[in-house]
Amino acid sequence: MRKTGAPRPPSSQSSEGVLRDAAGDGTREYMRLGRSAHGLERVEWRFVGQAFSPHRHDSYAIGLTLEGVQTFRYRGARRICLPGECHVLHPDELHDGGSGSAAPFAYRIAYVDPTLVQAQLGGSPLPFVTDPVMRLTDAQRRHLSPVWDLDDVLDEMALAEVGAAIADFLLETSGSRSPRTALPIAALERARALLYAEPATPHSAAELERATGLDRWTLARQFRAAFGTSPTRYRTMRQLDHVRRAIRRHCSLAEASHAAGFCDQSHMTRMFTRVYGVPPARWGARIATPQ
Repeated sequence: MRKTGAPRPPSSQSSEGVLRDAAGDGTREYMRLGRSAHGLERVEWRFVGQAFSPHRHDSYAIGLTLEGVQTFRYRGARRICLPGECHVLHPDELHDGGSGSAAPFAYRIAYVDPTLVQAQLGGSPLPFVTDPVMRLTDAQRRHLSPVWDLDDVLDEMALAEVGAAIADFLLETSGSRSPRTALPIAALERARALLYAEPATPHSAAELERATGLDRWTLARQFRAAFGTSPTRYRTMRQLDHVRRAIRRHCSLAEASHAAGFCDQSHMTRMFTRVYGVPPARWGARIATPQ
């Protein structure tokens, strides 16, 4: 696999946090964190009712519904995903999430860093899947099964194989394998690497222009085509990665905000809620001690 730089650091352990007994009858809501690898986070969720307010993230979200009726609003329409069906959300697309009935719903989801996909594309723009809900073929289910295996530890080769399976699936379901105009991926990668390495430090447009040799308008447009989001939002997401790691270490939200380079805690909280659909304090309360 050709490298395009190091994606975000992973969490190597799986853990489970029980939110609450939703109906007082033993119905559990929980978030189970799977074993992750560079560029791939795997989670299992179970909820009753509305789970997430509208939010967006800079990764692909590739999910498999396990139980109940999952519903979400995406690109102007209400979608329904039933057990055994897969849903694919493109980076930076606004969506919410909840139950389509009075019963609980559960699903497993992989958050896939666009760099993991881009490594397979040779500088072509990221594939866009128009219909976000689909029933997988037997072959697709077989190839994608490692994506949702929460307990599977992925070494570098296994991660490369998973990345190839995801890229092939996205290209297939986007409806086209035709060659597209190559992006200046080396220059764009220099910008991404700079933002990744120093997310707490604001970099001006002039700095990014010097680092890439691209003007700021070309950089803004082509960075999104390569990595699924804008440079500014990419930096914010890496700041929030720092915040999440700090929360797992039981740092205060004020400390986490300062260390990640946010101007204040309230700004961090707004950004966190906008990205993950829940405030940081509630997110932290969902996580139990790793097994």
